[in-house]
Parts: sequence; structure tokens; C-alpha cells
Amino acid sequence: MGDVSIRPAEQADLAALAEILGDRGFFDDRFTRQAKGLGVLFTAWCSARPVGAVYLWLEDAEEPPIRGHLPGVPLLNHLEVAPDARNRGVGAALVRAAEEYLVGHGHALGALAVRTDNTRAARLYRRLGYHDWGHGTVVCYAERVFPDGRTVSEAERCHVLVKRLPDDRPAPLASRTCGER
Repeated sequence: MGDVSIRPAEQADLAALAEILGDRGFFDDRFTRQAKGLGVLFTAWCSARPVGAVYLWLEDAEEPPIRGHLPGVPLLNHLEVAPDARNRGVGAALVRAAEEYLVGHGHALGALAVRTDNTRAARLYRRLGYHDWGHGTVVCYAERVFPDGRTVSEAERCHVLVKRLPDDRPAPLASRTCGER
């Protein structure tokens, strides 16, 4: 099928991202933020098809507890992998691309919030070297944009995980192709 490549999103990618991963409003918002230098929307591609994305939030955290305990620390946000590409290293490769960006831009720490009920994602993050921040859970808000344009903010209880960079970075994953397991 071909190799998986990871790169920042481009305007021309938005329709394909929304078609495969859903939520056009989310991708429009994150691309607009990227264009303003407020973050980077990393995308994973298998040939000409998007198979995953993660947003690296470079603004102050929206949640007061995170902003207070981790001022200025970038956050990985909304990691998503297409169902047919899961368990093939795509999510880990997206996280590592974001980490490499952080290291290259002088950041020593990265963080993320994961819903308390999302044990699969938490397991991935722990495997990649993220650990609990030590300040309890946080209420985060996810915005859902409906096809009619309505936006609803939904409260989610989340664990906050942090990782020191580059000191505890694992060795890179072996190169993978789209069809490998």
C-alpha cells in the first residue's frame, strides 16, 4: 500500500481530513490556528489518503488548572487515527512527530489530557513515556460542531499526562507501511 508519511496540514487537505476523520469544523479551526502560528496540525498519509491527525496546541492551555501548573507547556490535542489504520503505529508516529517539533523549537516538556474513560489512548501515551502530572484530574471541554453549524461544548473528566523531552524519548519506531500490523 505504501509508506505512511507525516507532515503539517495544508489548506488543500481539509476536505479529505473531514471526509475520512470527520468534524470539518474542528479541522477548519485547527488549520486557522496553525496559519496564525498558534499550533501545528500534523497529518498522517498513506499515499493520497489521510489516516490520522494530531494537533499540537502552542497557546496557553484553556483549562485553568493546566495553565496554572504547566504555564507555556505545549499540549498534544485530538489524536485521531482512521479505524482501518489503527494498531499500525500511526498514532505513535504522529505523537513522535509532534515531540520532534517541540524539541526542535526548544521545548523541554510536552503534555496532553486524555479522558478518564479512554484507556486505550492512555495506554499508548504511557507506552510513549507520558506519566501523570500529579495534580489530579481536570475537567476539559471538547467542542462538537454539528453539520448545521451549531457548536456544543461538552465537559470531559481528563487525566493530564506530561513528558520530559528529549531525555526520556524512546527509540524511533521502525519504518512502517500502510498495510503492516
